Amino acid sequence: MSRASTLVTTSPETSAPSEPPAGQATVSQMSQSEAPARPSGLGKKLISGVLVGVVVYGAIVLVSGTHKIEKELEHFHWTAFAVACGLSLTNYGIRFLKWEYYLKVLGIRGVPKVESLLTFLSGFVLTITPGKVGEVFKSLVLFETRGVPMVRTAPIVVAERLTDLLGIIVLITIGSTAFAGGLFWAGLGGAVVLTLLALVTFPNLTRALLKPLPTLPGALGRIGTKIVPKVEQGLVELRELTTPSRLVYPSLLSIVGWAIEGVGIWYILRGFGEQHDLAQTSFFYSTATLAGALVPVPGGLGVTEKVLEQSMVRLGHVPTAIATATMLLGRLATLWFAVLVGFIALGLLRLRYPSLLAGTAKAEKPAAPASEIRDKS
Repeated sequence: MSRASTLVTTSPETSAPSEPPAGQATVSQMSQSEAPARPSGLGKKLISGVLVGVVVYGAIVLVSGTHKIEKELEHFHWTAFAVACGLSLTNYGIRFLKWEYYLKVLGIRGVPKVESLLTFLSGFVLTITPGKVGEVFKSLVLFETRGVPMVRTAPIVVAERLTDLLGIIVLITIGSTAFAGGLFWAGLGGAVVLTLLALVTFPNLTRALLKPLPTLPGALGRIGTKIVPKVEQGLVELRELTTPSRLVYPSLLSIVGWAIEGVGIWYILRGFGEQHDLAQTSFFYSTATLAGALVPVPGGLGVTEKVLEQSMVRLGHVPTAIATATMLLGRLATLWFAVLVGFIALGLLRLRYPSLLAGTAKAEKPAAPASEIRDKS
């Protein structure tokens, strides 16, 4: 039985079908056996992620004092938590604009907006799973529902992470000015952003810097031999998405989107009666998010939580019990709320495509074909 997808077709606007780049295949060239493997043991991975979260949060609550946290929660204004969840939804909407922008840049047309939104949100399902499978989940969903080859959309995930990283570093840079000596850190953050932009937008410069690494003696040389080809391949895959003109709009969306989630933490603090500068709170949240992203654990579990809590305690002078409670509610309104939204989106997609991710993927009625054209502009 064939998968629930339609062939990616060339737009009638083009006079003849264009040949795919080397190493890329159109859907018509991919047999059923060549289709990407589906995530195995999805339920087990999700359960393991939840269990890790329970252990982490339980340990933090015990250290901070269960009774003290319960007492603070008794006086919490829960409308602040609702606002934080609403702000997270707003962040998802802004980041969806980035997903749509990248699809347009790659010349992928014909995916209805609502379905595209559900596809984007479904990627949140695997936020807390071990490994890297969650990064390309929405590419798999788009392949099964619309027949768009994963090799075309997988680079979007890397571009999203890159622009998110730029956005978060910008927010850290801005937030650092709210602290004594913050101008130094602001300048350092600005230098990091400029360096990342230079490395991405000028691949020849990056290759020149990477070229000596494999020739280094010992372990450094061996590491360089493994890493350099992957980085160079990544630069090739990102070439369409990370030209200077195509970095501006997605990066601005990332700055706005992640800043809005930082406002959610600010609202939660206000719900406990804490009054703090918005730039400071944004710094706390952005720093914790960056720390969680740099450490290879699912969803940044344990790392993001502790950095966020201790930033509020040590830099913001927030009482420990309130900081812990704010961290817990903040993570519920961001990480775990995202997982819930992802499940809802995936469930709605499976109503339209009942056999999605089920080993066969023939929908009740075929979807309209997506159209892929090479956008040379």
